[in-house]
Amino acid sequence: MQILVLYYSKGGNTRKLAEVVGQGVESAGATAILRNTEEVTKDDFLNSAGIIAGSPVYFGVMAWELKKVFDEYVGTRKKMEDKVGAAFATGGHPTGGKETTIISILQCMLIYGMIIVGDPMSASGHYGVACVGQPDDTAEDNGFKLGVRVAELCKKL
Repeated sequence: MQILVLYYSKGGNTRKLAEVVGQGVESAGATAILRNTEEVTKDDFLNSAGIIAGSPVYFGVMAWELKKVFDEYVGTRKKMEDKVGAAFATGGHPTGGKETTIISILQCMLIYGMIIVGDPMSASGHYGVACVGQPDDTAEDNGFKLGVRVAELCKKL
């Protein structure tokens, strides 16, 4: 079973968090497919039991590069129904829109008919994982746990 960890990263912080999320997926016995927005294919979407998508904060929403992927693959909606979806974000300021960015990603996943989950209670127990700047130990730990949670839920479904 594979899980797509999809991300856009301009400065490297979101990519680093994506890598840690992928490690969590792998530790739970699933295959993490890490793809940035330029590499991802429609088959990556369709062949994945779940998608964990991440973006830096751009004006309180996801980067257009990630939104473009959701827009371009909208024709896959019926095939994405009941797959697990989760999100993460990185930002430059403590109050800089990370949660609204996560929500913007989750909105797309809801329209795709996906089953949405936040990070587990053993992490922050909120919308998803977020950090300011480069992921610190806490963000990495929470990202890992999010990957594990999505992989475990995909196995149950």
